[in-house]
Amino acid sequence: MERTLIVGLGNPGPKYAQTRHNVGFLALERLAADIGVSLTQEKFSGHFAQGALPSGHPVTLLKPQTFMNLSGKSVAPCAHFFQVPLERVIVLHDELEFPYGLVRVKVGGGHAGHNGLRSIIEQLGGGPAAQGFVRLRVGVGRPARGSVSDYVLSPFSAEEAPWLDDVCRQVARDVTQVIMEGPRAAMNTIHARPSLFPRPEGASPAAL
Repeated sequence: MERTLIVGLGNPGPKYAQTRHNVGFLALERLAADIGVSLTQEKFSGHFAQGALPSGHPVTLLKPQTFMNLSGKSVAPCAHFFQVPLERVIVLHDELEFPYGLVRVKVGGGHAGHNGLRSIIEQLGGGPAAQGFVRLRVGVGRPARGSVSDYVLSPFSAEEAPWLDDVCRQVARDVTQVIMEGPRAAMNTIHARPSLFPRPEGASPAAL
């Protein structure tokens, strides 16, 4: 079985730990816990772990420690070292264009203004040939007013925070499905699913 590189995007340090821009980190940490590995090895300007899915598929999990706008300086050397082809690189990142909790799969394409994706594409060589990796886009919503930068670097709201672990668990399951079925087949199921948030009135995470 070919190895898959799974990258969570975010900013290092406690200041950013629970911010919307770090949902990629948080989802990756959930996946690491689910498969019983710890992101404690240090190399490639990041923290990484080697492991396998329950199916036996080998995976490398990577958290760049470069800050978001330099993520490619971690991703590119890691992919090259483990000889992971571009189509087997999966990047988990926040997505302003989707409501909170909605997860969508995308194969290839530009960075759409996301600085983490921009850096990865640049460090992989730039242009269409460097865009062929898979993205799991995790909706964080868009602010009704004010700075987008301030919004993504702020913590989840009091209404959103209780659902964060459920969102991350779903992303971890979606990563597994993408690896097992292939991204285009997995889209059929993942894209048919509504956002986890908000739930009907009276529902709560504890009821899941």
